Amino acid sequence: MASLGAEIGVAYGLDGNNLPSKPDTVALFESKNIRRIRLYRADHDALEALRRSNIEVTLGILNTDLQSLARNQQANAKNWVQTNVVNYANDVRFCYIVVGNEVEPSSPDAQFLVPAMQNIQNEINAARLGISVSTALSMNTIGVSFPPSAGAFKSEYRPLLDAVLGFLETNQAPIHVNVYPYFAYNDPASHISLDYALFRATSPVVTDGPYQYYNLFDAMLDTVYAALEKVGGGSFPHKVGHGSTDIIASESGWSTGHRGPHRKGLHQSCSCVIARIYNQNLINHVKSGRGTPRRPGKPIQAYIFSMFNENLKPDQDIEGHWGLFLPNGRPKYPINF
Repeated sequence: MASLGAEIGVAYGLDGNNLPSKPDTVALFESKNIRRIRLYRADHDALEALRRSNIEVTLGILNTDLQSLARNQQANAKNWVQTNVVNYANDVRFCYIVVGNEVEPSSPDAQFLVPAMQNIQNEINAARLGISVSTALSMNTIGVSFPPSAGAFKSEYRPLLDAVLGFLETNQAPIHVNVYPYFAYNDPASHISLDYALFRATSPVVTDGPYQYYNLFDAMLDTVYAALEKVGGGSFPHKVGHGSTDIIASESGWSTGHRGPHRKGLHQSCSCVIARIYNQNLINHVKSGRGTPRRPGKPIQAYIFSMFNENLKPDQDIEGHWGLFLPNGRPKYPINF
């Protein structure tokens, strides 16, 4: 089960051929006092390395596995839970299983998402493990994003989201959302200030009724809260959630190199200096326990993307430069957890 309170973790992607060994990586997590890890797939070497550590694990299931898990609970889902969770549960601290990542309603995988979540949950319950099952959404689900109180999901996402949220309500599980001020700031049409994106504003940048926003991260989280309040007559935010949080920021971070479409001056925002400022301020903000303007005092749980640059990511221009640490274990820039 997940610990309560404000928590910061780091995503550990495996799409690289120059990464340190799994035991060395887990040792690096521990030496830097990083107490949560997000794995995107069940890698047995990583899970073995996590045995008897104090690191809480969010374990992912790839989109490509949804169909098989949805279609056969007794064989495929049961085997997945037995092989990847039950076999490690005595000495690996699982807190969440995230089934699928940013599944789009137009994707062939969409029809299998909730059935796969349900089958995995059934097997988790049968094994009496008490692990929350969820999925990770992107901010692309949001159709109206400003002001935060007007937050609303895109209509084309609603059939899929309503099924997901119904599952989460029934199982009292949190919703996971990948929250990237980086991409909002670097949108070519953006008028967002860098200080607002980096948690550096010293006065409110956005005033939305009774809520004042000093940083874009909080505004994005509260946009999702507002969108949830508009679903099902406002019932979901009171029921969706586990422990101290309704929404988990399952990814956030800042790239040190991006050569895709961007606003003017992006090259200046893609640097180790700027990435350090964002990620350190995110850590400090989460650890403060202040919550967001819409949820004051409600601890935030967030994961920084990512532990290392991944040189086998398919789009290196956009996805290859997010690491906190070099393959030799040295920090890319100073960071304090």
